[in-house]
Amino acid sequence: MINGIINVYKERGFTSHDVVAKLRGILKQKKIGHTGTLDPEAEGVLPVCLGKATKVCDMLTEKDKVYETVLLLGEKTDTQDITGTVLEKREVTCTEEQVKEVIAGFVGTYAQIPPMYSALKVNGKKLCDLARAGIEVERKPREVQIFSIDIEKIELPQVKLTVHCSKGTYIRTLCQDIGEKLGCGGCMESLLRTKVSRFTLENALRLTQIEQITAQVREEKGQELSTESLGDVILKIEEVFEGYPKLSVREEFTKMLYNGNAMQAEWLVGWQEDLKQQKLRIYDSKHQFIGVYQYNDKYKDIRPIKIFRE
Repeated sequence: MINGIINVYKERGFTSHDVVAKLRGILKQKKIGHTGTLDPEAEGVLPVCLGKATKVCDMLTEKDKVYETVLLLGEKTDTQDITGTVLEKREVTCTEEQVKEVIAGFVGTYAQIPPMYSALKVNGKKLCDLARAGIEVERKPREVQIFSIDIEKIELPQVKLTVHCSKGTYIRTLCQDIGEKLGCGGCMESLLRTKVSRFTLENALRLTQIEQITAQVREEKGQELSTESLGDVILKIEEVFEGYPKLSVREEFTKMLYNGNAMQAEWLVGWQEDLKQQKLRIYDSKHQFIGVYQYNDKYKDIRPIKIFRE
C-alpha cells in the first residue's frame, strides 16, 4: 500500500470526489481521501491522502489556504458565481478607490454566512442538494479569518484578487459580500487555489501526469507502486509535520509507545519544558515515525493526537 500525500492539480470540471475515484483507478488502491472540497469549476491544489495518510485528512483541512480569484461586480447569482442563475444586475458606479477601501475592510475576522450551494450538511442533508430542490434553509454565520487580500488588477467590473484565508472560508461568499458592500452586487468569476499548508501550485500534478509516472514505474522500471518507487511524487506522512519538534522514545519504553500509551517526559530523548505548548513528532528508538503527540497539562504527560503505526 502507498502511504503518503500526493499534491494533485484539480482541473476544471472535476469534483474532488472525481479526483479520488480516478486516483483509485490509477494507483489500484482503495484507501484514498481528499483534504477539502474544491468546487467543480475551481482549479488548483488538492492534497490527496493515501493509505495511512488518510488519518491526516482532517488535520490538513484545518490549514489556511491561498486563492486567486476574479470578482465580477454588478451581478448577483443564486450560486454566488457565474455558473448560477443571475438574480440581479446593477450598474457599477463605484471608483477604484472605493473598491480598494471596501476590500481592505474584509481583512481580519468576519462573520460569513455559508452559501446554499455548498457541501455543508443541515440535518444530514447537503445544502447544495436542498438548493437544487428549491429549498432554502437558515444558515448561521461562521467566523472566518481573512489574513490578507492583495488586489492584483482592477479593470471594472472585474477585480483580480489573491486571498489568504482560514479554513471554512467561501471565496464565492466573500466576492458576493464585497459586491453588496459596494452597493452593486458581485459574484465570483473564477477560482484557483494556489496553496494548502505546504502544498503549492508549482508542485501540483495533473491526473494525466500521475498516470504517466505510474505507468513508467510499472512498465519501464518493472516495479510495483509503493511509497518508495513513486519517489518525489509522494510526500511521506512525517514530512507534513516537519515543522514540529522531533523526539524519540528511549528503548526501554518502546512497548508502551507501541501500545498507544501516553508518554512521560523522562521517557523521551531531548525533552525540554518549553515543548509543552507544541505538537511533537514522536519516533521510536529505531527512528521510525510513530505519530503526533502533545503535552496534556491536566494529566502531566504527552498524549497522542494521531498515531500512524499500525
